[in-house]
Amino acid sequence: MTQHSHGPTADVSVRPAQPEDAGRLGDIQVQAWRAQHAERLPEQVLNDLDAGDFAAAWRSAIADPPSAKHRVLAACAGPHVVGFAALAPGLEGDPTGEIVELAVDPEYQRQGHGSRLLAACTDVLLGSNAAQARTWLIEGDEDREAFLKAAGFGPIGVRRVLDVAGTEVSEIAWATQLD
Repeated sequence: MTQHSHGPTADVSVRPAQPEDAGRLGDIQVQAWRAQHAERLPEQVLNDLDAGDFAAAWRSAIADPPSAKHRVLAACAGPHVVGFAALAPGLEGDPTGEIVELAVDPEYQRQGHGSRLLAACTDVLLGSNAAQARTWLIEGDEDREAFLKAAGFGPIGVRRVLDVAGTEVSEIAWATQLD
């Protein structure tokens, strides 16, 4: 478990991710995807997930984001990183910010970390003048649907189909207005 050296910490918190968090973010993403998508993604895809590849991508996203509005946030239980979220701004003229990823280590789920991350995402998006937040979820992910619905998100009628190792995976866009 990665600890950070940023001084005293709260029992639970959300903070900007640091480059040294990237390895833990890669681990969390692999663990969360395997737990969350076991019935929806091909077994070989889940087996082939590489935490190191994800970590390299997150390190780059944290250290050299594409814009000042791209952010990666880390959820912490004391000094331990237990979840993360990544945000991207809408395209030019689009008031929608996107939650690209939100993942919590399965051992730390249902302890409020996802809700704290989502609230922090909302705060960051509001601060970047976004009027709406959007995210994508794999069709049939009832746990994620319930989580988003409880947070005020709803499906917006947009669907995309991805080819994942020869298997079609449908994702549904969910969004909420930011106040």
